[in-house]
Amino acid sequence: MPDATWQALRDALPKGGLFAEKSWRWAPRPLALSKNQAEELSRLGQRLWLFQKACNDLYALSASGRQPSWVAELLDRGKPAALVALSREKAFRQEVPRILRPDLLLTETGFVMTELDSIPGGIGLTDWLNTTYATLGFHVLGGTEGMRQGFASIAPDGDILVSKEAATYRPEMEWIAPHSGHRVCDAEHYAHQGDKCKNVYRFFELFDLENIPGAEALQRATLEHKIHVTPPWKPQLEEKLWLALFWMRPLREFWRRALSERHFLALQKIIPRSWILDPTKLPPHAEIPELGVQDFHEIADFSQKQRELVIKASGFSELAWGARSVVIGSDEPQSVWKDAVHFALKAFPYQPHVLQRFHKSRTIEHSAFADDSSGRIEPFPAKVRLCPYYFCADDRPVLGGALATLCPPDKKILHGMRDAVLVPASVEE
Repeated sequence: MPDATWQALRDALPKGGLFAEKSWRWAPRPLALSKNQAEELSRLGQRLWLFQKACNDLYALSASGRQPSWVAELLDRGKPAALVALSREKAFRQEVPRILRPDLLLTETGFVMTELDSIPGGIGLTDWLNTTYATLGFHVLGGTEGMRQGFASIAPDGDILVSKEAATYRPEMEWIAPHSGHRVCDAEHYAHQGDKCKNVYRFFELFDLENIPGAEALQRATLEHKIHVTPPWKPQLEEKLWLALFWMRPLREFWRRALSERHFLALQKIIPRSWILDPTKLPPHAEIPELGVQDFHEIADFSQKQRELVIKASGFSELAWGARSVVIGSDEPQSVWKDAVHFALKAFPYQPHVLQRFHKSRTIEHSAFADDSSGRIEPFPAKVRLCPYYFCADDRPVLGGALATLCPPDKKILHGMRDAVLVPASVEE
């Protein structure tokens, strides 16, 4: 007889699913975090909120000449001039994304954050998982209402604009919308009606603007205070470059002041050492920190042992999300790694890439339902990507829930896939 939890999950799944044409495996229980891990997640929200606001300040100060101009120049590469000008409007000066979702790996030494996503998928899915597992008696992070209440708080009674590029995630938004007081709309055909300022949640990346006919009208309506859009029209805040900028020596004192010494040191423990793949020549006496090379071209000839590194596109591209541009050096032949290095360096003028230190995830023991519709439970050793969702409506990040993606141990890139198990996170009792 199938397990009762398996049957309950099947019965609770919305008719159209939660991801268009995507599937995953189920598990009989959430991922249980230790109390120390749960406390670390709670502290992390405030640190990332301060980091996000500091990124916003650094860009504005750089653009106005009060911090090094190369910061804004880097972040503006490859972006339309009109969008850059819009992002610098005084009306948006203090605006930052109101949802923060770090991608955390569980390693032997603790959490490691590979990315910080300000337009994350999984919001509706995590709400469904939390609600379903809580109904089965599990104490999940955020409880049954955390995700929907958090989402409702950042754009009350608002419209969710989903583009065709983001259509995979539309079902999960249609799931959460009636529970959070929202309405799902096509981004391509949206037009504000009425005199009252309308809250709008932008669920599409800014590189997708050229495919949205009404984009200029939306931006104009924002400037005219007819709509309030979150995340704001700030492509610079959607870049992975920030994790490399965090490690740059010339900016160290800025980060210390903006974050405080305590938060700065805490973030150093979870943000992997990162570099911007810049082909600019260094002086003969200089070398790139921790890599021991004078030119990034040299890393193309690194041995497999030296290639415990990851290359990924920074942003403003359809290749910059969903692990589409990720290359793990130690997992690829020398020729593939060399091509990836050379491509990234050539793309620097219009599409900067980030190089990160690769951190190995530890393998945990979990369980999953067999992938044969029998409802049978079987062991499932896995590597974990943990994604907590922080909602920041009143300058105070609130943890609404956390999505755990459990991938088979042979996978190097941890993301949602057919072979992965998706569960909410809970705390050990």
